[in-house]
Amino acid sequence: MYQINFSHPIRVHFIGIGGISMSGLAEVLLNKGFTVSGSDMHASALTEKLAGEGAKIFLGQQAGNVEDGIDCVVYTAAVHPDNPEFAECVRRKLPMLSRAELLGQLMRNYQTAIAVSGTHGKTTTTSMITGILLEAEADPTISVGGMLDCIGGNIRIGGAGTFVTEACEYTNSFLSFFPTTGIILNVRADHLDFFKDLDDIRHSFRRFAELIPAGGSLILWSGIENAEYFTKDLPCRIIRFGDKAGDDYRMEALEFEKGSGCPSFDIVERGQKLGRIELSVPGEHNALNALAAAACARDMGIDFESIRRGLASFGGAHRRFEVKGSLPGDIMVVDDYAHHPDEIRATLAAAGRLERHPIVCVFQPHTYSRTKQLMDEFADALCLADEVVLAKIYPARETDDLGISSRDLAGKIAEKGRKVSCFETFSEIEDFLQKNLLHGAMLITMGAGDVDQIGKDLLSR
Repeated sequence: MYQINFSHPIRVHFIGIGGISMSGLAEVLLNKGFTVSGSDMHASALTEKLAGEGAKIFLGQQAGNVEDGIDCVVYTAAVHPDNPEFAECVRRKLPMLSRAELLGQLMRNYQTAIAVSGTHGKTTTTSMITGILLEAEADPTISVGGMLDCIGGNIRIGGAGTFVTEACEYTNSFLSFFPTTGIILNVRADHLDFFKDLDDIRHSFRRFAELIPAGGSLILWSGIENAEYFTKDLPCRIIRFGDKAGDDYRMEALEFEKGSGCPSFDIVERGQKLGRIELSVPGEHNALNALAAAACARDMGIDFESIRRGLASFGGAHRRFEVKGSLPGDIMVVDDYAHHPDEIRATLAAAGRLERHPIVCVFQPHTYSRTKQLMDEFADALCLADEVVLAKIYPARETDDLGISSRDLAGKIAEKGRKVSCFETFSEIEDFLQKNLLHGAMLITMGAGDVDQIGKDLLSR
């Protein structure tokens, strides 16, 4: 594989440079003295920012964008072999890296490279680690999968000491990484359009754990089924977190603030109480995320007070139980990225602690394959809301060839006795909500697509 070395800057060309992740990686290279060019289909604030920092931006993707002097090409998963720009790079036999492969190459240039993996919680835990490192003045470089206010976006460029990133399992992207510290938050069935089954997913996470070198650390939730499968015979340090007696980092005396649902708990480090953590984000799942972040920070030698302050000041990443505002009638509007049954359960359980009723969940299923394969689990999870409103399935990378729709999910929810409605358009959903939301309700828009637009529209009205 082509190697990226910060000590020897080269010219790198990005096909799809305007994406949120690609633009952040391009920004890192620009900061390190690399010459950067790239193409995207449309201009955006991200492409304009890169141009202002010295990148050469092409609008539209064509063979002519591939100029002489390019040393390496980076492409997104959305770019196919018949893309004329991609095809020209192949014709010229230029070294090529996927986005995940470039991210892995960047990690090799830092003393400590932390990769946060898991079916759920990656963005939040990465963001929590970021807050702790900033509080400890560790000057980290950060690549996070959501927008984070404390770094003004999804990328922060720091010194050569520490790099922190999310590690996504989809298409085995995280197997291109070079972590010195790996975190596994949980392992559940998801992305079944790529993986065969849960055993296949577990195998990939085991391979991820095997990437960590001797002298590195694997930080693992002890609640994962057969957690020993991921740790057996590894050369690295094994650090377990959870609520079991033998865990290296254990949560005790978990409590929730009345009215906000925000948790507080004691951290016990190898039998010794470190102190109490108080969070500003709701839900038991966030307590576990915070415990993982604290375990990572302690493994880096960070003092407890910095951990406590960093976690207390964390207000959440965008689209993670993000309070967007209120509508007339004291109706709270919340948006959340949850798109898997486990995430929906965690989010709706957290919402229930805020003591607002009814809880009305507008859910936009994400991909046909996930909806079909986890249909019963989705129905069970959504029944934690008092009322469910379903939008059309957001196709993302898929085409509608499985014979599945949101109305199938609506039927499952109705069978369980929960009030459910299903609409074809956002405008129909917005009209329905305006007529039917009750005083004091909580409205949660939920999904990984563009369902957050509904809350924006209602608030703008």
